[in-house]
Amino acid sequence: MISPPDPAPEPTTRAPVPVRQFAAFWVIGVAVVGGTLIAWTLIASLATVIGLVVVAAFFAIVLTPAVDALQARTHVRRGIATLAVFLAGVVIVGSLTYAFARPIYDASSTFTRDLPHTIHDAERGRGEVGRTLRDLGAQDWVRKNLPKIQSSLSSANGPLVTTGKALVSGVVAMVTVLVLSFLILMQTPSITAFVLGLFPERRATRIRRVGQDAAGAVSGYITGNLVISLIAGIAIYTWLFAFGVAFAFVLALWVAFADLLPLVGATIGAIPAIFVAFLQSPGLGIATLIFFVAYQAFENHVLQTTIMAKTVKLNPLGVLLAVLVGVELAGLLGALLAIPAAGAIQVVVRDVWSERSQSVKHAFSVGADEQPEAELPDP
Repeated sequence: MISPPDPAPEPTTRAPVPVRQFAAFWVIGVAVVGGTLIAWTLIASLATVIGLVVVAAFFAIVLTPAVDALQARTHVRRGIATLAVFLAGVVIVGSLTYAFARPIYDASSTFTRDLPHTIHDAERGRGEVGRTLRDLGAQDWVRKNLPKIQSSLSSANGPLVTTGKALVSGVVAMVTVLVLSFLILMQTPSITAFVLGLFPERRATRIRRVGQDAAGAVSGYITGNLVISLIAGIAIYTWLFAFGVAFAFVLALWVAFADLLPLVGATIGAIPAIFVAFLQSPGLGIATLIFFVAYQAFENHVLQTTIMAKTVKLNPLGVLLAVLVGVELAGLLGALLAIPAAGAIQVVVRDVWSERSQSVKHAFSVGADEQPEAELPDP
C-alpha cells in the first residue's frame, strides 16, 4: 500500500521588527557614536590638563613610600608627613637646579651686557669675535646682515621672546604639578579607600596588592636611577676636576641629569664635557672620551645589575618600545616616565596572566567530587 505523500511545509512568515525596537537600535547607535566623539573632543581639548595630572600622580606615587614610612616612624599626621617629605624634595631639586642654572645665568648676563661692545668690535675686526670673523672672511656678511639679526632678536617672535615665553610656561606648569602632587599625596588614603570600596572584598584585596607592587616597582626604579645618576655625576666631576677642565661642576651636574634618560642619557651628557675637554687639549679630550666609554660599560654591566636587582626589569626591546612611545606622547618627559610606567604595566599584566593560568589549571585538574574553581560563584 502506497502511503500518501507528506504535506508540503507551510511557508514561514518572518515576524516584522517592531518600529520601537528599530528606533531604539538607531538611537543607541547614534548615542554611542556621539558620546565617543564628544569624549574624544574633550580629551583632545584637555590634553594639557590631563598630562599635568598624570605627571603629578606619578610624582605622588614616587613620594608615597617616603610619606608612609615617615608617618609610621614618627606617628605624626599625614599632612605633616606629606609636608615634610614634599619640602625636602623641593629643597633638593631646587638646590640642584640652582647650582646648574646659576653659572648659565651668569654667563648669559655677561654676554647680554657685553653684546653691544662685541658687535661694535666685530664690525671693526677687533676682539676675539672680530678676529675670528675676519679670519673666516665673514666680516662683510655680518656687517650687511647685522641689522636683520638685531631686528630678529628683538622682534615679538624672535628667539629671545620665544625662549622667555617657554620659560614662563615651564615655571607655571612646574608649580601646577607641585601643587597637584601635594594634594594627591594628602588624599591618597581617601582615594584608595574610595576606589577599593567599589569592588568586592576579595577583588579589592587583590587590587590593593597589585597596586602596591606596581607602586613599589615605580619607586624602586626611580630610586635606583637617582643613585646611578648620582654616582655618574661624582665620577665625572672627579675626573674633570682632577685634570682642571673648566666648568667641571656644571658639566658633572649635566651628566647626572642626562643620565636619568634611558638609553641615550649618558651619551647626551658626555658630549659637552668631551667638547670642553677638547677645547682645552686634544689629548685630554681623547682621554675624557675613553673615560666616558669605560664608565658607561661599568654602569651598564655593574651598576645597573647591582642597584636594579630588586626593581622591575624590562628586556631591551621593552625598554626601547617604552621610550619610543613615551617620546612620541610627551617628548622628554615621556622618555623619563616611560620605563617606570612600563614596569608598572608589566606588574599588572603578570598578575592577570598568573590569575588566568591558575584558573585554567584548577579547571582542568579537579577530582570527581570537586567543582572547578572557575565555576564557583564570585562572592
